[in-house]
Amino acid sequence: MIAFALVVLVALAAALAPWIAPQDLRAAGSFDLMNGFTPPFSRNEFSDAFFLLGTDDQGRDMLSAMLFGARTSLVVGIAAVALSAFIGVTLGLIAGYAGGRVDALIMRVADVQLAIPSMLVALLIFGLTRSLLPTGMRDAMAIYVVILAIGLSDWVSYARTVRGAAMVEMRREYIQAATMMGRPSSAILRRHLLPNVARPILVISTINFALAVIAESTLSFLGAGLPPNQPSLGTLIRIGQQFLLSGEWWILAFPSLVLLVLALSINILGDWLRETLDPRRR
Repeated sequence: MIAFALVVLVALAAALAPWIAPQDLRAAGSFDLMNGFTPPFSRNEFSDAFFLLGTDDQGRDMLSAMLFGARTSLVVGIAAVALSAFIGVTLGLIAGYAGGRVDALIMRVADVQLAIPSMLVALLIFGLTRSLLPTGMRDAMAIYVVILAIGLSDWVSYARTVRGAAMVEMRREYIQAATMMGRPSSAILRRHLLPNVARPILVISTINFALAVIAESTLSFLGAGLPPNQPSLGTLIRIGQQFLLSGEWWILAFPSLVLLVLALSINILGDWLRETLDPRRR
């Protein structure tokens, strides 16, 4: 319940960021360089403005930056999970239903991708996609490139799980009856197989959502994600680590704490869903 409350709190705060954030970071004139490096719970000596969680090197309010950053990270995580689930579930259903060479081909592609760490796959896809874009469009399309990179690197877990569940369901009488009645394959996949293999998809999606948020933060931290003018938890952590040794610890500590709490809470929710939806684990 605590994990659920924390996830809901972060999600609501991120969704309402344009209305509740002290600064609108979408407007460059909303922050002043003279407010830079203001410690938490203090006023700036030049502008006399109070900052609850301090400011970064550009004078951006850290509370506002984390609200907008969490918003970006959550959007990337949700979109990436939706893309990877769509690809993985579709390929898993096709592999489990068709079998034979189609199943072997899809699973061998999945095995090859499993042999490579997902972060390296995401970096490769990110680099190839950005190289195909015109230079002037790279920053504007960065969020879509990150979503594509993470989504294409995480579909294998869905495909293997759905394939195994579909192969079990294919032996049941209702599938055989639908086949003998002449139902088209698309109808069998959509109306019979998919609803009966949807339970593990929810659990995998919850866990992969936390992994997608961490992957976005990792890409942005490595400089291969969102640009600095599009705040996310990863870009804030990347900026903060540059000033950790100079004493401005809050620029790194607060975004890292938000990322840790969010990822941990989502993982706890995923474990709870797995135990709730699987009676054998109770």
